[in-house]
Amino acid sequence: MSTDEQFAVQEVSPSYWRVTFSNGEINLMDPDTVEQLAELITRIEQDPELSVVVFRSANPDFFMAHWDMLSDRSRVAAMKTAASGLHPYADNMYRLGRVPSVTISEINGRARGAGSEFVLSTDIRFAGPDAVLGHFEVGVGSVPGGNPTGRLPRLVGRARALEILLGSDDFPADLAAAYGYVNRVVPGQELEQFVDTFARRIAGFDKVALRKTKELVDAGTQPPVEEFGAALAAFFGTSGRPENSHRVKRLLDGGLQRADGVERDLGRQVADLS
Repeated sequence: MSTDEQFAVQEVSPSYWRVTFSNGEINLMDPDTVEQLAELITRIEQDPELSVVVFRSANPDFFMAHWDMLSDRSRVAAMKTAASGLHPYADNMYRLGRVPSVTISEINGRARGAGSEFVLSTDIRFAGPDAVLGHFEVGVGSVPGGNPTGRLPRLVGRARALEILLGSDDFPADLAAAYGYVNRVVPGQELEQFVDTFARRIAGFDKVALRKTKELVDAGTQPPVEEFGAALAAFFGTSGRPENSHRVKRLLDGGLQRADGVERDLGRQVADLS
């Protein structure tokens, strides 16, 4: 188990932070991620000067690949319930969507499963042309646990949400933008500068106006806390069942959780399992 810092915070100014995620070869999320993200969200919530947080990746090929499917399940199950009444993983996704600061995902590379759940919890998503998003959980016999079942219908509509979740396929950046999964696609060499310019623009505005406007938008668009508990309970109840172990094994044998192999083309590889 690694306890290295996964979220490196650069305080560009009192009102603007850039946070870079780094965890292993392909930026998997794991129990350490849950604990460190909870601490970071608390910092964001409690900073009265902060207006904008940009989340980035240290790996150009993987923003956040997905949950570490070989992580310690007993450690995750034993995590103490958060103040919201949710398991800490669900609590992170719920709280991140409701912090008073504006949150922006600068997506290069892949963000599937838990990685997609993370970016869906941020307010604004800008993607590079090589970004890939998706949810492959149903393809391996699980229900997604971080409430994309609540967030995606509000973003892209019911039918497209079902296409994304039930089809378990990859969504390249241009299609994700057409669906509303991400805000827009920015040429790769321009993405960092574009996001930085946009973040600085917002950071220079009045904090009260920013936060009140976001609060009013959130009132009609943010999923209620109960959805997050139900989604994670469904994940715990469906993941790891023996009748699907052969699917996960085939993916692991093919290079799942390594930089090469099936991670490059996971949507097609999941389809081949059936």
